[in-house]
Amino acid sequence: MIIMSEDTAVLLLSHGSSLPYAEEVFKDICAKFKEQTEFDAEVGYMKVAKPSLPEAINILKERNPGLKRIIATPVFLAPGIHTNIDIPIILGLEPKETDPRQPDGNYPEGHYLYGLEEVDFDGELKLIDAIGPNPRLIEIINNRIDTALEDSKLDDDAKTAVLLVSHGSRLNYNKEFISCVFQQFEEQTDYVCDFAFMELVDPNIPTTINKLVSENEVDRLIVVPVFIAPGVHTTRDIPTILGLIEDDGSGHHHHHHHDHDHDHSHDHGHDHDHGHSHGHHHHHHAHGDEKMEFDGEILYPEPICDDDILIEILETMVKEAL
Repeated sequence: MIIMSEDTAVLLLSHGSSLPYAEEVFKDICAKFKEQTEFDAEVGYMKVAKPSLPEAINILKERNPGLKRIIATPVFLAPGIHTNIDIPIILGLEPKETDPRQPDGNYPEGHYLYGLEEVDFDGELKLIDAIGPNPRLIEIINNRIDTALEDSKLDDDAKTAVLLVSHGSRLNYNKEFISCVFQQFEEQTDYVCDFAFMELVDPNIPTTINKLVSENEVDRLIVVPVFIAPGVHTTRDIPTILGLIEDDGSGHHHHHHHDHDHDHSHDHGHDHDHGHSHGHHHHHHAHGDEKMEFDGEILYPEPICDDDILIEILETMVKEAL
């Protein structure tokens, strides 16, 4: 099938974050997508950040006078309330399931789905599914592990374990997603490994780490955040749980040794030591009731960000939708 990219554009859907670097990452993803595919694209944010989804559609229309089709592509790893309910409603489409928060579909004033701006597009607007447990994500995870190991202070023969960390969600989708990704990862890796959730669902991070290190000899732990973009969770919440930054209870976080601000995504030339490879810290941060009991080296690479493989995954999804 010949793809008529002149009349088709891509709306890359993001949640939106109050933190500027998440937006930077989505700008980078969009720029790379436009550069590496034959489609025009724009990022639209579900909430908080600009442009909104209707505004992003207007931008695409202005740039492409002959636009007949927009493929709305969620840059979300797992489906959930946002991809199945919020985004379809904002786009003026039928939600994929009933909203457990508001089954009648009438949202109160102040809710982000109340009084929505209408989408002004009379062509075909097609919303596709979230990325899901794409096998190519395993390539990204393996690359992150290799990058993290470059920062290790330990020898090559140090016993290494890998922990994949996902957000956690009240709906089952996130658990299904990470379980499936983990299964694929486990099948092809030689590392002792497990997965955990940051919040909302068990197993949580400290419990899983304690299980890993009590059942195996582990000198070095690589914690891979299976997230698209850096945000509060990857730069503050997870590092605090891991004891890489200290939470003094005031909301101020003291970084150990250096400032871990995820600003290293495009310059791997300098020695930024973003692996947090300091040994022997007994910061047993409580997460629920359990404290982490591991005093070996912890390496913590960055999330997926604008990885070339992610761009290829998104391009494949768009082409399959045409």
